[in-house]
Formats: sequence, C-alpha cells, structure tokens
Amino acid sequence: MPTYLVGGAVRDALMGAAHSSDRDWVVVGGSPEAMLAQGFVPVGRDFPVFLHPTTHEEYALARTERKTAPGYHGFAFHADPSVTLEDDLARRDLTINAIAVPEAQADDPARAERIDPFGGERDLREHRLRHITPAFAEDPVRVLRVARFAARWPLFHIAPETLALMRQMVHSGELNHLVAERVWQELSRALMSAQPSRAFTVLREVGALALVLPEVDRLFGVPQRAEYHPEVDTGVHLMMVLDQCERFGAPLPVRFAALCHDLGKGTTPEAEWPRHLGHEGRSVPLLRALVERWRVPKDCAVLAEVVAREHGNIHQCLNFGPAAVLRLLERCDAFRRPERFEQALLACECDARGRAGFEDRDYPQRPALSAALNAALCLDTQAVLHTLGERGERTHGPHVGRAIAQARTQAVAAVWPQRGG
Repeated sequence: MPTYLVGGAVRDALMGAAHSSDRDWVVVGGSPEAMLAQGFVPVGRDFPVFLHPTTHEEYALARTERKTAPGYHGFAFHADPSVTLEDDLARRDLTINAIAVPEAQADDPARAERIDPFGGERDLREHRLRHITPAFAEDPVRVLRVARFAARWPLFHIAPETLALMRQMVHSGELNHLVAERVWQELSRALMSAQPSRAFTVLREVGALALVLPEVDRLFGVPQRAEYHPEVDTGVHLMMVLDQCERFGAPLPVRFAALCHDLGKGTTPEAEWPRHLGHEGRSVPLLRALVERWRVPKDCAVLAEVVAREHGNIHQCLNFGPAAVLRLLERCDAFRRPERFEQALLACECDARGRAGFEDRDYPQRPALSAALNAALCLDTQAVLHTLGERGERTHGPHVGRAIAQARTQAVAAVWPQRGG
C-alpha cells in the first residue's frame, strides 16, 4: 500500500523548519482489513485512522469528503482503494498543506520526490496562503485557520480569491456553526503566533471577528484619551498589546488576559468618550460570557479576570500607600497564587507598552509590586503569633489576621517607593 507523508510536516520542512514530531500519513489503495492485518490500531471514529504499531503515528486511509450539514461535523467521508492521493490532497484547506512525499523519502522532504498537484511549493516561495478548491468554504474552522497561519507567518499574504471566499463564508452564516473546542484551539494558537495581532485583523477584515469575538470587534473605532494613548483607537491599542506579549515571550494565559483586558471600553456611552471610567468592572461580565461561549481553560479565564478588574489599579499603584498596596495584593490573591500575580504584572506591562511611543518605556510598577509581594511573603507569621502570645493576647481569632495584615503592611512599607517616586 503506497504511503505518503503529508501536510504540515512537509510544509515546515520545505520552509527550513526543524524536524516535525507531528507527522501525518496517508495510505493509498488500502483498506481497514489490510491495516489491521499489519498490526495498526484503529482510532478514528468518523473516518479510518490508525496508529502505527511501533511509532504510534497516525496513518489515515486516503479519503474524500462530502458536505451533508452545516458546521465542522457536517461531512460524510468516503474511503476505499479507489481513492487517489490527489483526491485526498484536494480536500485539504490550503495549497501549502497539500504536498506529499513518499514514505521512503520522508526523512528529508526537502530533497525528496514531492507530489504537489495544486502548486503549494510555488505558493510557499511566493509567501501566499491560497485555498485549493471551493470546497474550502464547507468548513468554517478554515477561516480561523487561515487567520492563524497569517499570524504565524507575517510575511505571507492571503490570496485575494481566498479572502473573498472567507467573506462569503461569513455572509452565508457558515460560521454560526463553529464548535467551541475548535474555536479555542485556533484562537489559542493564533495568540501564540509570531504576530498575534494579524490573526485578529484578518478576522476583522473578512467580518468574522464580529461573530467570533464581538466584544473585541466593537473596540475598534472607540477613542481613548490621546495623552495616554497616542494611537487613540482602542482596537489598535489592543493589537499593539498583543504584539508586545510576543515580544516578551508571554505564555498563553497572559496573552488571553491581554486580549480581554479592555472589553468594557466597548460599552462606554459615546457621550463619555474618550474617557472610560469604570471600564474595568464592565469588562468582567463580558469576559465571563466570552469564556463560557468558547470554553476557555480555567487558568486563562482566572488570570484574565484578575487583569481586567485590576489593571487600572496596577498601573496607578506607585501613587498608593503600603496599606493600599497590600489590599491590591489581597484582591489579586497574590499570597496564594504568586506565580499568577507575576503573570498579571506581565500582562499589565504589555498593556502599558502597547501604546504608540511607549513601547520601550520602563514599567516600574512591575518590579515594585514584585518586591512588595516578596517582602510580604517573607514575613514570619509564626513570629507574629509569638509576639501576640508574649503580650498575653490570644493567638487565634480575627485579631490575628489583623495583626498579620499590619505586619505585612510594614514589610511592604520597607521596600515600597515613596509616593510620586
């Protein structure tokens, strides 16, 4: 049974990337019975996919597909020995993902004999993302995938005909049938890309952002005070913040928090523009709805809520006294989750730098709050209890918490810069 390496592993090898550990294989002229006879283990529920008995890589029988209902799952698959390699490649999304290499030459795709019926190599050379056939429009996830690829490779452009087809998919209502897990998978990958902002500008360009993330889409065109935000537009600011996250190598929870930190500004009445008083509190219910809609993981959701609610206070913290700083740390649950608080500070630094002309300015709030938290964490609470005992006071009850808070405030005061400093 002729077997071929296909998809991303071939594409990435041709782009000079390191050897991919995630390799997909297509078997032509095979049958489930023949695969089982060779020891392959079936894993595909909707179509015939098998795990190699030794490598455990996925091997799929060549197949075609036919649209039977809206959405990602609305396909009927056909796989039998008559399906050709070109038939299988034709059902893929982009030309650059439809290049195959014989199994015997798969260790070095760049030097192998390649099967490229749709011009994928030419599109790689010309940095073009182009769909293969009109069947691209049958899977709504592909709109998100193209946006994610555009963010992964900022030098690539999307073919005009592919952009037109993506717009058509949005207008047809196909994206109304997106599956939450697939949306989050693509959004999270886009956030972790080389230029995260580009994924969201592409989605906005084809009208998909308003359907997938309306809370983000409505930020574009909303003005902010120019003395704080020379870029003015809230949506533009958000894109700059996302790209600062990439500059700092931020993990996914930080990038998601950055994406959602200003959602409340989209609900500010126009009469109040360009001020956005109370936008932090308005951001929280919008964030919670977004998290529920796309089933965002808890670590991302919790950090995003902390940042949405407290980023204004973190920005202003150098004007706080030690007691107010301690209350800020407590609201952020920093004593129980110091690592998460450090992530919140990174998100806030990216927010502060994500402004025109502010990209390289220092953000002293981050080291100051880190030092304050460390000082408070280093407090010997047993020593506080011992002092209470020496005074003849009880070592349990509400007053113990007040004594510890007072001691923590003193510890913060010892390292906290003077107001205005």
